[in-house]
Amino acid sequence: MDAGIPAAGKTGPLAGLTVIEMAGLGPVPLAGLMLSEMGAEVLRVERAGSGPALLNLPAEYDLDRHGRSILRVDLKRGEGTELLLGLAEKADMLIEGYRPGVMEQLGLGPNTALARNPALIYGRMTGFGQDGPLSDRAGHDITYLAYSGLLHAIGRRGNPPVPPLNLVADYGGGAMMLIAGVLAALFQRSRSGKGQVIDAAMVEGASMLATPVHAFMAAGLWSDARGENLLDSGAPFYDTYETADARHVAVGCLEPRFFAEFARLLPLDQRFVHGQYDRTTWAAMRAEIAGRMKQKTRSDWEALFAASDACVAPVLSLLEARDHPRNRARGAFVKSGTLERPAPAPRFSQTPSTVAAAPADHDRRPQTVLKRFGMAESEIAALVKSGVIG
Repeated sequence: MDAGIPAAGKTGPLAGLTVIEMAGLGPVPLAGLMLSEMGAEVLRVERAGSGPALLNLPAEYDLDRHGRSILRVDLKRGEGTELLLGLAEKADMLIEGYRPGVMEQLGLGPNTALARNPALIYGRMTGFGQDGPLSDRAGHDITYLAYSGLLHAIGRRGNPPVPPLNLVADYGGGAMMLIAGVLAALFQRSRSGKGQVIDAAMVEGASMLATPVHAFMAAGLWSDARGENLLDSGAPFYDTYETADARHVAVGCLEPRFFAEFARLLPLDQRFVHGQYDRTTWAAMRAEIAGRMKQKTRSDWEALFAASDACVAPVLSLLEARDHPRNRARGAFVKSGTLERPAPAPRFSQTPSTVAAAPADHDRRPQTVLKRFGMAESEIAALVKSGVIG
C-alpha cells in the first residue's frame, strides 16, 4: 500500500509489499524470511521483555530475524496495542503463529485489525486451526504429524514411526501453506480491494500434502500398514542401501524402463526385471540388490550410475550436499556473512530474489522503523521514553 514502508531498493516479485510478522518460532519466521527474500518489506514485531529464544543463535545464524526490520513493543500496554494497529493500517499483510485467541486478547485480532484496514491480509498459523476440540492445545511437528496419520506411515515395516525432522508439518504443511494462502488472498484483493483472514492449520496442511496417498488407498493401491508400499521402503527398488564404505545410496527406479537400466548396470538377474512388480519376488530382489551394493563404495556407484536414468543417487550428508558439483553449478547454497545456507527458492526470471542478511543496527532502531510508517520523531521519542517500544 502506498502509505506503508517504501521499497528501499529491494527487488523481487513482492517488492513494495509490506508485511508485519509477529515474532515466533518455526513456520511463521520461515514464511517471513521467504516473503522478505521475494522482495517484501517485513517488520518483525517482538514482545518487549520476552525471554531468550528456544535456540539462542548468534545474530549471523538467526534466520528468524534475517531480512527484517525489528521492533520491540510492550503489547501489555494500550499504547503498544494502538501503535501496532496503526502500523497494520499501513501494511499489506500481518502473519502470526500464536495459539487461537492470543491476538484477540492483545486487542490485535483480525476483526479489530480489518476494521482499521479492510484491505489487510491476516495470515494465522496454528497446529490445529482456529477452532475445534484441540485448537488450544500445544504441539510440535511430530504432534501434528501424529494426528494427520502421516507419522504412522513413515518408517520401516516392524519398526516404530520415524520423525522426518520437522519438515513436513512445520514447514511443508505450515509455512508453505501459509505463503500460498496469503499470496492467493493478495491476488483476490487485486480484484476486490478487500483483505481476508487465512486460517492455516499444520495438521490440515500436512494432510493436504498426502492427498495422493489417500487416493492410492481409496483405489486399493496403498496399505495402511507402514513399510509395505511403493514409497515407504516397502519396494526394494525404492529404498536406500549400504555400500562397501558404510555409506548409502538411494534407489528410486519405479518405472520399468528405469528399473531395467538399473538392473543392467548393477547387474541384477533378468528374472527380476520381468517381474518388477511381483511382490513374491521382492524379498529375493532386495537381498540381491543389498548384496551387490556392498561390493562397491558409494563413490563407485555414483560414478557408475552418473550418466544413466536408473534413478540412483548418493545419500549426501547436509555438509556434503553443499559441495556436490550439481549444487555448486546451480548456486544452490549461498554465503550470508559467515553462514552458508540454501539459496532463496523458487527462482524468478524477471524479478530475482535476494539473500536476506542479518538486521543492521539501523534496522533495530525504532526511529528508523517507525519513520518508514510516517510517524513523527516526537511521537517516536515519546514512545521510547515511556518504554512502549525499545
